[in-house]
Amino acid sequence: MSTLTTENNNQFSVWFYRLKRKYPNMGLAYLYILPAFIIMLFITFYPLVFQVWMSFTDFSLANLRTMNPTFVGLTNYINVIIQGLPVTNYNFFRIFIFNLFWTIVNVFLHVVIGTIVALILNQDHMPGKKIYRSLFVIPWALPSLVSGMMWANMWHDKFGAINLLLQEIGLRGDIRWLLEPAPIINIPQIGLVLPLSFVAVLIANVWLGWPFMMVIATGALQTIPKEVYEAADIDGVSPLGKIWNITIPLIRPSMVPAIMIGIMMTFNQFNIIYFVTGGGPVGLTEILVTQGFKLVNPQGWYGVASAFNIIVFIILAIITLITNRITKATEPYYA
Repeated sequence: MSTLTTENNNQFSVWFYRLKRKYPNMGLAYLYILPAFIIMLFITFYPLVFQVWMSFTDFSLANLRTMNPTFVGLTNYINVIIQGLPVTNYNFFRIFIFNLFWTIVNVFLHVVIGTIVALILNQDHMPGKKIYRSLFVIPWALPSLVSGMMWANMWHDKFGAINLLLQEIGLRGDIRWLLEPAPIINIPQIGLVLPLSFVAVLIANVWLGWPFMMVIATGALQTIPKEVYEAADIDGVSPLGKIWNITIPLIRPSMVPAIMIGIMMTFNQFNIIYFVTGGGPVGLTEILVTQGFKLVNPQGWYGVASAFNIIVFIILAIITLITNRITKATEPYYA
């Protein structure tokens, strides 16, 4: 046994010596990152480990003083996914499907609108394009909390600007945008139920999100040499052909990472959902992050909420890996 231990120690010494010769400043490098690691240890790693521990317990408000919850194993995970929770109209898979649909539709509209506006404002003889760019970026610059509360007031069924405008032009001005529970789209095969409030919150989030894509697309468009388009004109390429064969391939390296960021931000867009619809009516516009928040406030189910949010984290990690695999956003791009 001692001989085996001695051999292992010798192998480790040789490995460490080779590493030391190859990276002579390795100790200094670790010393530089040590303060950041200590900070991350307390503000990131410890909360994550603590949350994992809570997810296997019945941690609730009653345990905040004693810190002595009961171990329940996988019960919280089973209740979240399979058996359900005593929350209004709770169904994990329905919320997940809605969250996916919400993300796909929003990001698609963000990219399409943002790119089209960027193309229009990138024209050489477009008057006042700098002013337009400054104005269009305002929704993105505003805090999403402010935008959410503003749109919630605009969609109010009695005093909101939308209904008042409809009244002024002679249309129906008493539409219950945020309160009508009857679905406008219902696809039970996949569990997708869309109430009228989905339209309201979709418009609010598209207004908030497309300027980000416009900014990214504008920067990408300005890196394309004009000589490329001049050569295409000589070859008789149509305007649509130039967009499809030149513009889109050349702005792809910038747009793909922006789309991935947009997917993550939209999937977790807490403020717009929470402050415009509150997840209503009857939980039909709830997304995963807003439902996870409500398990803590007002319910106070910390153990259940921890399990719920760990599941959301795993889902988001899988979506990120799949998106990255399809788009190859983190791989080097060679034009």
